[in-house]
Amino acid sequence: MKKSHEVDYQVYGDDLQFVEVELDPSETVIAEAGAMMYMEDGIGFETKMGDGSKPDQGFLGALGSVAKRAFTGESIFMTHFTNNGQGKKHVAFGAPYPGKIIAIDLDEANGELICQKDSFLCAALGTEVSIAFNKKLGAGLFGGEGFILQRLRGDGNVFIHAGGTIVEKRLNGEKIMVDTGCIVAFESTISYDIQRAGNLKSMVFGGEGLFLATLQGTGRVWLQSLPFSRLADRVLQNAKFSSGGGGKSSGEGSILGRTVTDLLQG
Repeated sequence: MKKSHEVDYQVYGDDLQFVEVELDPSETVIAEAGAMMYMEDGIGFETKMGDGSKPDQGFLGALGSVAKRAFTGESIFMTHFTNNGQGKKHVAFGAPYPGKIIAIDLDEANGELICQKDSFLCAALGTEVSIAFNKKLGAGLFGGEGFILQRLRGDGNVFIHAGGTIVEKRLNGEKIMVDTGCIVAFESTISYDIQRAGNLKSMVFGGEGLFLATLQGTGRVWLQSLPFSRLADRVLQNAKFSSGGGGKSSGEGSILGRTVTDLLQG
């Protein structure tokens, strides 16, 4: 018998997606604060400390389980959405930035999934959400975005969001090298470490960062094409460039655009 609530769902949209979760009476879904998009009448929500995966756990036990989240700057509270009405009800959760939402059944992932700390969107009640510190010192010091990882445990559906396009790769003892920001999630049977990106020349002039993540083992890995940090860096670069000349618009992508704009602005 499953411990987690069994929820139905549907993902809408293309590049700006949201997931609509269908709840039977008394069923609950948990989510990070601020993820809810809309909910139907009859659904109640309550902010609780922790994920509620261990209802018999005392206050001190719950405090200990959320201590790691607080230490890493994550909120120790999660929002629980419960169908308190009659019949099926729906609640939806939106993606925080352009990308894709995927559902992963933890029962098919050996009951455990490791993911980037910002990729978790929501999950069926009964899913344990905790912080997974990487055991290897190298990964901790040089992992960048990959340093703080979340551990999701349970036997129900979890919903993960990532930037750009998501690709699922199945490893059968192979090893792949990935930019640390492009890792979305991987199964617990996959080992994770950080190693130097080539020789000194490649590290300095290659533009791929000083270190790359290595994933090796047998299991599934999910990668994203556009990490949010990369998108944010590009936006900031363009904003600085645009504002550097006294706020003039430079007509990006067109020499003619720049010339006409410069003439109009004197």
